[in-house]
Amino acid sequence: MSKELNEIKTSTEPNQATSPEGMSAPDLVLDAKGLYCPEPVMMIHKKIREIKPGQTLQVIATDPSTERDIPKFCLYLDHELLHQEKIDGLFTYLLRKNPDA
Repeated sequence: MSKELNEIKTSTEPNQATSPEGMSAPDLVLDAKGLYCPEPVMMIHKKIREIKPGQTLQVIATDPSTERDIPKFCLYLDHELLHQEKIDGLFTYLLRKNPDA
């Protein structure tokens, strides 16, 4: 069962976000754990509108379909996928909003 949309956690506090080694903290974090396709991509689409061009969005998800969906989202909408990893069933992505958006 998925979370209600009003329960989705987002954060703009850099100290609450985890970043891949050598990368700065993301500008916004989307906690999509427990959501299933198509909800994570729908939430990314909404949250990416909230950040400025060139800023970053970290997505944390548990849905395996995000491995396919998030890279395609970035490709089709010209956002940059900076980092992608899977550790113990937790999928983490770092996206940079298209600077020309």
